[in-house]
Amino acid sequence: MISSRGSSRRLGGCRRSGGIFDCDAARSALEDLRSKSAEPDFWSDQAAAQDTNRKIKGFEKTLETDAKAAETAEELGVFLEFLREGEAVDAEAEAAFAKATVYADDLELSLKMTAPEDPANAWFTIHSGAGGTESQDWAEMLLRMYMRFCERRGWKAELIERVDGEEAGLKSATLHVVGDHAYGYLKGEMGVHRLVRISPFDANKRRHTSFASVFVTPEIEDDIEIVIPDKDIRVDTYRSSGAGGQHVNVTDSAVRITHLPTNIVVTCQNERSQGRNRDVAMKVLRAKLYQKAVEERRAEEEKRAGTKKKIEWGSQIRSYVLHPYQLVKDHRTDTEVGDTARVLDGDLTPFIDAYLKDSAAEKRAEG
Repeated sequence: MISSRGSSRRLGGCRRSGGIFDCDAARSALEDLRSKSAEPDFWSDQAAAQDTNRKIKGFEKTLETDAKAAETAEELGVFLEFLREGEAVDAEAEAAFAKATVYADDLELSLKMTAPEDPANAWFTIHSGAGGTESQDWAEMLLRMYMRFCERRGWKAELIERVDGEEAGLKSATLHVVGDHAYGYLKGEMGVHRLVRISPFDANKRRHTSFASVFVTPEIEDDIEIVIPDKDIRVDTYRSSGAGGQHVNVTDSAVRITHLPTNIVVTCQNERSQGRNRDVAMKVLRAKLYQKAVEERRAEEEKRAGTKKKIEWGSQIRSYVLHPYQLVKDHRTDTEVGDTARVLDGDLTPFIDAYLKDSAAEKRAEG
């Protein structure tokens, strides 16, 4: 049985044909902005130039999204005509409707992401909590879960830094996630994740509770200027190491950068070249400083408005219970999934969808 669930209507295209985008206005604005960016004195005002470039990318994304929506709607229209005429449809049609439904749901969520940094790629860091090997193994499980989630969405997730535990698992790991609205989707994962299970490292088979934390920052564009004076950083080099303490190479190619004013520390050991590792580490540091500035600005705005937000970082956002029963529960949205194996294999959609929808509802309520 095929059901479009209204997908062709939801993927309607430009506003002139009943859709959600005013494409004529977007094209006109994009043309004007591109002309402006071609002027000889365009970069004389750095801040204005950066703002113009961000607007250009936004309009380009709008038109790209509309084109894809129109293409999907046209494909569905053909199959719907077959159905109206009483013709049988094959597995290709079933797949087309399923794909359109997923795309429509994703499009609906992406339209709820209104923060300027939401469309960006993301830097994604996992740290094991107190508890030694048990928590380090849990951090390893989380790393696999998020890499599988990225794979399911067709994103690229590159491991740029990993510090292994002494016996098993990992102490920390950092991913560079490249994908459409990667930060917008992943930002709600920031916080503490709790695991309850029978420990495979306990000879007495006792139940253990472990914690690991997740931190997410957007990858900022090169045209956003974050100035980091040399005097504000300390750069340390050391040998990259892999699982079991084996050296990846015999030179001091790994880089650790400490930002002295904030005590933010970033490391990179994925690249063979020390210079390349330093470049990547500096990108991560710039992203973290940018995120810190954004959070401080928002905190000031909320303080002036007399509002108080939930603090996501440092709070327990989700529990994964494997014993005595099986349940994954998000404590912010009360979303629950009993199939823990599916969740740990990267199916985080129910939790991320619920978080984004709740966040959008809160913003509407605040006006």
